[in-house]
Amino acid sequence: MQLAYVYLFIAILTETIGTTALQASQQFSRLWPSILVVLAYGASFWFMALALKFMPVGLVYAIWSGLGIVLIAVIGYLVFQQKLDLPAVIGIGMIMAGIVVIQLFSNTTTH
Repeated sequence: MQLAYVYLFIAILTETIGTTALQASQQFSRLWPSILVVLAYGASFWFMALALKFMPVGLVYAIWSGLGIVLIAVIGYLVFQQKLDLPAVIGIGMIMAGIVVIQLFSNTTTH
């Protein structure tokens, strides 16, 4: 079951790379970032599919999208100087809290 989390972590990482490249592609007007978008999203979905062999789709998607949102918000702030207001920070904190609740208290996750 630990392998499921390895697959899920790689899926999250590659999705984050793909979304960062999407911003850098400037609406697909730059070739190399655009190619990276396609490759990274393809890898992300591949690894997410592997995680689905071990975990329920709802939990995989919740963790994948939730952590992806948090990582992209941090990258947007650090790399692209995109500011977050207080409601956005609170909302992202609530997403993280939801992931923690799933991991600590749900009987449907793999531990």
